[in-house]
Amino acid sequence: MSKRPLFAFLVTILSIFVLSMSVVSIQAQEEEAEPEVLPSPTPAIAELGTGGTHISFWNGLTGSDGVTLNEMLAQFVEENPDISVTTEIVDWNTLYTKLQAAFVAGQPPELILLHASEIAQFASYGVLKDLSSWYSDGGGWFPVDDLSATTYDGMIYEGVPYGIPLDNHGRGLWINTDAFERAGVDPDMEPPTTYEGWVELFQQLTLDVNGNNAASPDFDPENVAQWGFAVGEWPFVNWYSVLHQHGGSMLSEDGTTATVNSPESILALQQFVDLVYTYNVSPPAAGFDTWAGFAAGNVAVLPTGTWFRNFAVLQTDINWKAWPQLQFGDQKATWFGIHTFMVPATLEGEKLEAVERLIQWVSEHQVDWASSGQVPARLSAQAQLDPETYPTNILLGQTFTEYGVLEPKHVAMLELRAAIEPELGAALNGQKSAEEALNDAAERMQQALDRVN
Repeated sequence: MSKRPLFAFLVTILSIFVLSMSVVSIQAQEEEAEPEVLPSPTPAIAELGTGGTHISFWNGLTGSDGVTLNEMLAQFVEENPDISVTTEIVDWNTLYTKLQAAFVAGQPPELILLHASEIAQFASYGVLKDLSSWYSDGGGWFPVDDLSATTYDGMIYEGVPYGIPLDNHGRGLWINTDAFERAGVDPDMEPPTTYEGWVELFQQLTLDVNGNNAASPDFDPENVAQWGFAVGEWPFVNWYSVLHQHGGSMLSEDGTTATVNSPESILALQQFVDLVYTYNVSPPAAGFDTWAGFAAGNVAVLPTGTWFRNFAVLQTDINWKAWPQLQFGDQKATWFGIHTFMVPATLEGEKLEAVERLIQWVSEHQVDWASSGQVPARLSAQAQLDPETYPTNILLGQTFTEYGVLEPKHVAMLELRAAIEPELGAALNGQKSAEEALNDAAERMQQALDRVN
């Protein structure tokens, strides 16, 4: 590694560490709530197999999806007894800084699972292996035509694929059908397609202790028994989806300018703020456990992700079904991400062969991965899913393929998210106006952009 990339790497580690002290990682939010409620929480370290070729594997799957992947790897080492695997699972925020330090020290694990949104940053340091030869268009085993164009594009940085996708995970809605019926709303209705339509629905679904809904002049906003909506879980991806519905973006097309305080962005955030403070259909983001609220029957429409499936199936007795992501803007859009296998650039020989064998095996068993709640990345695996068992995987997976939006490919993406997330929270908790929060986010983001561009 040359001195310049090494210096940039060290600066980035320090910057992300400082920023992470002020914001909970968005990926941590997607997983960390699960171990407390699921019956079989993922161990931090698991030793799988006894084969002489050993693979160290780091990932951030601290929820039930980590349990699922370890079960798959246990089957892999049984079928491949010459290989052993140690999985080390830590929360995403810790994983990022730990991994960067390991690369600087020249001691990375043999295999990593991150997100497609981190490919640009790590690939820009020259620490990821070019996986072109593993794809069918480079003569390899992974069929490019078995991925959506958006998913495959997420693997690419500067024309080179640096990852093998495991899944598409992303945003949708869970609705409590009993809560709909309590409010006199048909749960089999077609979801609204305008902001005004959603506000009207949320008002009907929000009930005070006297049974009045939020549209009633007698509604008591200080004593709500049932909320129509909840803005608190991972506001970034809710806002990011609606931002794209309004035709906006986080960054300029060339990646040099923060556009997070554009009119489209302010409108997207303001619409969520108004659900709390104007229409009284959602509690503020802070201090309200959205999953617990849904499980207790106190939330009618919960915006959450594919990873919610196992919690809904195993840990609630709620009658529920999934809807696609809500639509506030003129066009459909929903945030999605991609859990992605990545390999250190320095890995060679029998360990590289073993890692490739492991990734290929998991890729060819992606139907099993659906039990984690996530959507298999391969289209052929999605087509094999049983609709009775995996209705949410199928429904939400189709939306990711049709109109899913990934985060920008940018070498400072971790810092950019860390800059914007506390500002979204400030607006949703009434501490700043939407415009003030996004102006402050843009200023912090621009500092990061100016340093790396």
